[in-house]
Amino acid sequence: MLAKFLSKIIFKVSGWKVIGRIPASVPKCIMIAAPHTSNWDFLYARCAFYIMGVDVRFTIKKEAVKWPLLGPWIQYMGALPVDRSKNNSLVQAMIDIFNQNEKMVILITPEGTRKYQPRWRRGFYHAAVGAKVPICLGYLDYAKKEAGVGPIFYPTGNIEKDLEEILAFYRTKTAKFPANGVR
Repeated sequence: MLAKFLSKIIFKVSGWKVIGRIPASVPKCIMIAAPHTSNWDFLYARCAFYIMGVDVRFTIKKEAVKWPLLGPWIQYMGALPVDRSKNNSLVQAMIDIFNQNEKMVILITPEGTRKYQPRWRRGFYHAAVGAKVPICLGYLDYAKKEAGVGPIFYPTGNIEKDLEEILAFYRTKTAKFPANGVR
């Protein structure tokens, strides 16, 4: 596959490495992508998933895939077009996507922006609980030049406690712009 080959070249030239994998025993999960502070994050994360052989997907408004030149490329990269006019709940849309697929990894950036965000959006958590899937802690660590998959987290339903455990993991990772990373 050309994408995997090019990803390996990008990682070799830039000195990055892939750490960890999603276990085969986890066919469905929400993959957190954090810390997210730079446009470079998408490149390194996407390359890492190509190298790992993970068909990671991400939700996007259906209108974005209608662009003549970018639409097909966006879908090739893993976009899952969501029709928000039929379902105002992105959480429910993700639950439905999980329920319709035997294997699915949906990538989420809960920070919602590349700037510092003191409070993460919580839709990923509610989608994981509703779809009964674990949350994989995907990360980029610019200090170590690592793109990886950390622990698999099973939500307990106690969102405050669970989020604190998840954030504790991400506090050990260095963002491209550390001032905008998880605190």
